[in-house]
Amino acid sequence: MPQYYNTLTKQMDTLKPLRAGVVGIYSCGPTVYGPQHIGNLRSAVIWDVLRRSLEFQGYTVHHVINVTDFGHLVSDADDGEDKMAKGLRTEGLPWTLGGMKQLAQKYTDKYLADRHALHALRPYRLPFASDHIQEQIDLIRILEAKGFTYTTSDGVYFSTEKDPGYGRLHVCHHDQENESRIGISSEKKHPFDFALWKFNDELGWMSPWGQGFPGWHIECSAMSMKYLGDTFDIHTGGIEHIDIHHENEIAQSQNATGKPLAHIWMHNDHLLMNNEKVAKSSGNNAYLDDVIERGYDPLALRYLFLQAHYRSSQNFTWESLGASATALKRLRAHAHQLREHMSWFDTFFAQKNQSYTKRFTDAIADDLDTPKALALIWEMLKDDTLSPAQKFKTLMHCDHVLGLDLGRIEKSSVPHTAAQDPRVAELLNERARARTDKDWVTSDRIRDELKEMGLMVHDTDAGQTISPL
Repeated sequence: MPQYYNTLTKQMDTLKPLRAGVVGIYSCGPTVYGPQHIGNLRSAVIWDVLRRSLEFQGYTVHHVINVTDFGHLVSDADDGEDKMAKGLRTEGLPWTLGGMKQLAQKYTDKYLADRHALHALRPYRLPFASDHIQEQIDLIRILEAKGFTYTTSDGVYFSTEKDPGYGRLHVCHHDQENESRIGISSEKKHPFDFALWKFNDELGWMSPWGQGFPGWHIECSAMSMKYLGDTFDIHTGGIEHIDIHHENEIAQSQNATGKPLAHIWMHNDHLLMNNEKVAKSSGNNAYLDDVIERGYDPLALRYLFLQAHYRSSQNFTWESLGASATALKRLRAHAHQLREHMSWFDTFFAQKNQSYTKRFTDAIADDLDTPKALALIWEMLKDDTLSPAQKFKTLMHCDHVLGLDLGRIEKSSVPHTAAQDPRVAELLNERARARTDKDWVTSDRIRDELKEMGLMVHDTDAGQTISPL
């Protein structure tokens, strides 16, 4: 059975689904005030691989991803500007509920398009926070009836001092950094107390406490429990969610129901760019559109993400993306070369190799070890004891988890344009100059380098073309 590192228990825990054969997963999804940068998309790919890996192992997976379309403040706490308000101002849309819905739909569509380009499966449910106001109000009323809330001039707050177990997920230290992140209000009874409902006289929904908006944390509790039950199997998110968002989810959910919210909590580390965290606020970011505009296959980015363990940070560079694009093309070239060596009998009757399939399954079941799984694929392709048919069947079978569309190119003769890979374009340009200068040594060296990348150069009257080996 699969095992994962559980942030809650600080150890590897075996997955024991609450329902036989069915796994419920809730992933904190996008705040849709703009396009999602590649750091957000790394999370999307990671949790898609988690879902795919569980389905690969025979489970039915109910994967719920929420859409936050109000209430997520820039500070991630209880003070500051609402991210949706920032998006409305950027887009020139009115500060109305209709304007927020228009903005949310635009960037939800973009998020889904990016997921599709990265071969992330469509979630089982994709609930919008604004469509679940009543569920959030109902949950707050339960907490109020149990004595966990108090009201200030700006909202209704959860009293963390009423919860002796607060800090289950993250050991809280009353230091300056934590307190500044959560925010200090003169009316708060404790710095760690958090908003369940924020008053707003200009905009919002009516509630028993007045007009306003639910807090950011309450939406995830309400929607996860609606679609997966009071307790479900796995909750996922980024490490930035641990000390505030997920801690508060646990506090409000478990004190409302008396049950654990999720059995396993999984968190991915940050994607870095220039060795700093990818973030919109700092401007240190890139988007999938940037990847595509540079001529890369979006799945080269997916391949790049698979090369690092989800609990490790990963540094993105355009050079590393180029290397991933090359590796992906080599994989596809192998797949089609293997297919060409298969007979009609192999197509229908050849079987995947059980040993490599088991080792691949063991890798992904061991805390989602995608780097090891990728390494096993390359090891299998170099194994001369396997027939081409066995290799092809095994590769296609494992691609159900990898999601790299390794069977995309139908014929090995389909040309590759230099624009598809900046590194290949650079090498071809260098080779063209060498041939013009009659520098045959350099020309042959580059031909050999491209061959190592799985590409064959063809010199034609129209210039150089390339195709998979």
